[in-house]
Amino acid sequence: MSLIPLISRIAKRVGCLEPRRCETILSEAHARGSSLLDALYDANLVDEEAFARQLSTESGLEFQAESELDLSSALHRRFPAKVALRHRLLPARIGEEGICLMTYDPFNLDARQAVGRELTVPVSWVVSTRYRILEGLRQGYGVGAEQFDELLEGREVAADDEYDQEVTQLDEEQEEASVMNFVNQIFREALRERATDIHIEPLEKNLRIRYRIDGALQEIVVPPDIRSLQASLISRLKIMAQLDIAERRLPQDGRINLELDGSPVDVRVATIPSVNGESVSLRLLTRQNFDMSMLGLDDRTTKVIEGLLAQPNGIILVTGPTGSGKSTTLYTFLKRLNTKETRIVTVEDPVENRLDGVIQIAIKPEIGLTFASGLRSILRGDPNIIMVGEMRDLETTEIAIRGALTGHLVFSTLHTNDAVSGITRLLDMGIEPFLIASSVRGFLAQRLVRRLCAQCKQPAQLDDDYLREIQFPLEKRAGIHEAVGCRACRNTGYRGRMSILEICLIDPEMAELITSHASYAQLKQQALTGGMRPLREYGWDKVASGETTIEEILSNVGH
Repeated sequence: MSLIPLISRIAKRVGCLEPRRCETILSEAHARGSSLLDALYDANLVDEEAFARQLSTESGLEFQAESELDLSSALHRRFPAKVALRHRLLPARIGEEGICLMTYDPFNLDARQAVGRELTVPVSWVVSTRYRILEGLRQGYGVGAEQFDELLEGREVAADDEYDQEVTQLDEEQEEASVMNFVNQIFREALRERATDIHIEPLEKNLRIRYRIDGALQEIVVPPDIRSLQASLISRLKIMAQLDIAERRLPQDGRINLELDGSPVDVRVATIPSVNGESVSLRLLTRQNFDMSMLGLDDRTTKVIEGLLAQPNGIILVTGPTGSGKSTTLYTFLKRLNTKETRIVTVEDPVENRLDGVIQIAIKPEIGLTFASGLRSILRGDPNIIMVGEMRDLETTEIAIRGALTGHLVFSTLHTNDAVSGITRLLDMGIEPFLIASSVRGFLAQRLVRRLCAQCKQPAQLDDDYLREIQFPLEKRAGIHEAVGCRACRNTGYRGRMSILEICLIDPEMAELITSHASYAQLKQQALTGGMRPLREYGWDKVASGETTIEEILSNVGH
């Protein structure tokens, strides 16, 4: 008997606003043979908790919001991970009287049959919400636990059949497949959580996996005893990156090209030998749109940047510490300028993201292809726009300036803490003041700050004395919000990041000060007079609009 009428009736009862669309989605899921409730929840047509409570009444089962178990304590030994994760079942209670399982789909006969095959104790059932069960499974079993369980089972079988060569070879193939699935699950989980980096770090007694999400490292739950998988896991990653698996004493760098769930992902791989074994860092480079809107700039800043991008020649430098989003900003500028009438060539170390229609060169110092030599070749190749990954040395900078003075628009980066310091950095490198004044159009200092989660942020009440101390404008205090934390943001209170900028334009007055060897203080004062809005002031505007917090601005810009 079809469950569509029952599910549709419950959906209407709890307030589904699109009953016809609901029936269509359920019919399509039924035709595909997929879960009706997953299709309903994925479409966001009903309130999940209200639906689950009504479903428990219709099915005659109790509704239970949370598991009563300590999910951090060896749950996989008390209920098999492959059943829990495959059928999305979470133990609610385990005792002498049997086991109570939480499900969000009480009509899933495959799950009941799997439990019957695996368990010999009495089983009872309760209904819960899908999001609570999935969160509990991640907390209790860890990422990739299903593949980890299968791998351990394969090793046990191999031990039993130790003298059968054919069986041993088959088990090795199965183990390799399980490790590959485990690695892919780590990548999928990281992409779902919007992580930019994965760090696999061997400790003395365990293997730690951490994701960098919105710039902050977060440790993820992994299966117990994962240390036994360390060698296989790291070898698999090194094979995928075409690294030498026999070399464990020296650092290595490589790249992995993946396609997960139909989406291409480029992964930069770096291995580091440590006293506990090799540590692996993975930088996830997804194909982004690099639209100007993703930077989160206000209208005033966008107008200034549009003016800089309209320049026919000159150098535009983006400055900031490592991890401040400089490369993303440059790619966004290039995407904005990439037309059929424009030839854009870049020289980078390495090429982090591929841009259609842009000629990108990756430097290879071991064969003599450096920033300087690559830049010389670019200038002979009739470009309109040039992007140099970083101004690292005097030779590269001088060639870039020569390119700007001969009619090219040049983009690059510097490592300085603010915009005006870009001027002093070039002077320290040995660039003549008149060359800076005549070639550079502007310095953009940048930081990335986390956005407040729109679903859980709430107004903050802060003491006026504290606001005066940090020089926050009191007239804007009504817009201040604080981070709370919810399911949507992994209880961090933040979701996503945006840029805050300060822009120092090289106008005639600034150019005159540069050529007259003015001090940093004089240059800074002229930049402010010329309209530069400091990073902190820009950040305060974002706080006043409820987009981020005071803590985020202070941690990135300083007190």
